[in-house]
Amino acid sequence: MTTALADLAFDLASLRSAYAAGLSPLAVVEEAFARIEAAGDPGIFIALADRDAAIAEARALGSSTDGRALWGVPFAVKDNIDVAGLPTTAACPDFAYQPERDAEVVSRLKAAGAIVVGKTNLDQFATGLVGLRTPYPAPLNAVDPALAPGGSSSGSAVSVARGLVAFSLGTDTAGSGRVPAGLNNIVGLKPTVGAVPTEGVLPACRTLDCVSVFANSVDDAYSVFQAMAGYCASDAFSRDFAKPSIAPLPPSFRVLIPDAASRRFAGDAAAETAFDATIADLKGLGAQTTEIDLEPFFAVASLLYDGPFVAERYEAIRSFIEEKPEALHPVTRKIIQGAVRFDAANAFGALYKLAELKRALGGVWASADAMLVPTYPRPHTVAAIEAEPIALNSEFGTYTNFVNLLDLCALAVPGRPRADGKPAGVTLIAPAGHDFRIAAIGEALHIAGAVPVGATGRAPSPAPARAAAAGPDEMELVVVGAHLSGMALNGEVTKLGGRFLRAVDTERSYKLFSLPGKVARPGLLRVRTGEGAAIATEVWALPKSAIGPFVSAIPSPLGFGTLRLADGTTPFGFLVEPEGIVGAEEITRYGGWRAFIGATKAA
Repeated sequence: MTTALADLAFDLASLRSAYAAGLSPLAVVEEAFARIEAAGDPGIFIALADRDAAIAEARALGSSTDGRALWGVPFAVKDNIDVAGLPTTAACPDFAYQPERDAEVVSRLKAAGAIVVGKTNLDQFATGLVGLRTPYPAPLNAVDPALAPGGSSSGSAVSVARGLVAFSLGTDTAGSGRVPAGLNNIVGLKPTVGAVPTEGVLPACRTLDCVSVFANSVDDAYSVFQAMAGYCASDAFSRDFAKPSIAPLPPSFRVLIPDAASRRFAGDAAAETAFDATIADLKGLGAQTTEIDLEPFFAVASLLYDGPFVAERYEAIRSFIEEKPEALHPVTRKIIQGAVRFDAANAFGALYKLAELKRALGGVWASADAMLVPTYPRPHTVAAIEAEPIALNSEFGTYTNFVNLLDLCALAVPGRPRADGKPAGVTLIAPAGHDFRIAAIGEALHIAGAVPVGATGRAPSPAPARAAAAGPDEMELVVVGAHLSGMALNGEVTKLGGRFLRAVDTERSYKLFSLPGKVARPGLLRVRTGEGAAIATEVWALPKSAIGPFVSAIPSPLGFGTLRLADGTTPFGFLVEPEGIVGAEEITRYGGWRAFIGATKAA
């Protein structure tokens, strides 16, 4: 093992660079096993892959990359996800079985060139957020061994935070892919429910389960998500969502934050101060924040464990828990057996209540791109949780339990550190299918916070250069008025899946008008070159399937046509009919609608 290899960061960019320089996947896989052994923590992995078989997989990749997204990348898998050749235990030895084939997600990641090195520890049957409900040694928190590692995907989070693998898979029903990420200062991506197949994943709550990703950076996590997401016909809960590339952060965006009454830090002033510092970072990136009452969200969260939804956990292991209840961890058994006090009428009552709350809360996203919450109120020591195993576990789920019930996606990133050095994670939340949107915000926030990644001591990686262009299923759309980022009608673009690409002026052949009417609207008119000015615009990528519905909703005298922009591109965008400017105020001198509105408000 060379010094250079021992110091190699296990992130995608570093591995790709090393491979381009001649490093072999064989050496990286051997290094991964060496790091696992050197870590000296028997609680991280329940089972390791056969070393010879993993090395053979690496050797089969050849000596030069073939362009696959995860070529030669070592990863770990939570031990409630099937990997052929390794037992699935769900941290319950008596339950263990030998799967005949890989879970669909594992199969897809292997097809992308990744190599499994082991199965990781978890809260038994993925029931818990603490990482301590296991018959095996619990993994040690990578930031502070006295703290709980978080769960249920404890080993998966710690394996990344210790630099043993490049990424790992977890699962997330109530926060299991977010809480451990926050407690170990790494990234945890919880996809939209159904965006990633769960075939071959032992259910916790089958209607809510997600396969999550732990990684060093948002870019790494999202790259893994893109490799494993996609519709699976044999998975009854699979859904078809677009997975476009992460786009640049728009100049302005709208984020909901908890109001004073919704801030739950259990009296921990250091946690609250750290959260405020992260909000300041968010505003510095261009966010407009709006406080919101989270009590209705907390009401949704209470349905998950205090109501009949816990019966899904019972159903997942019904025959086993009825035949061998003594085989379960005592706390896990108490929680899951609690389902027997509910009947079918209770279940329908809870479904009705959830539907009512969903309808009531759906409107909050009309004026917001995302929500920012603490990942958990405060960290806890292992000793404290052992003294209060259920109450403090529930506290960890304060800001996570409602997300899947409301069909939202989420992304956990390290927040600004506390004064005492303990981790203080934050989570971004958005509607289903908007995983790419919170990835753009989360990436910028992670970099701004500058918290070292896990136990590696390395600063977050800078964002990679990305082409600001529409994908093959998208079309570029130029907006000039209230559809600009952060403005009143931008939600009409984002709800259709619009992604910000770039801010760019027009060529100097346009004039801008404020059209008469009850609501001020801009009108962009093309004139002869030299008679106009450069007008500020934004270019967004909109799914081609959404162009028709969007255009049909725009009233006359506004229309659409080809615009000529200063960067030489000629996208489709807003224009005004010449008749529409009769009686309108020319506002070309302001250089754009945002500047005009700002000047109007200032006056």
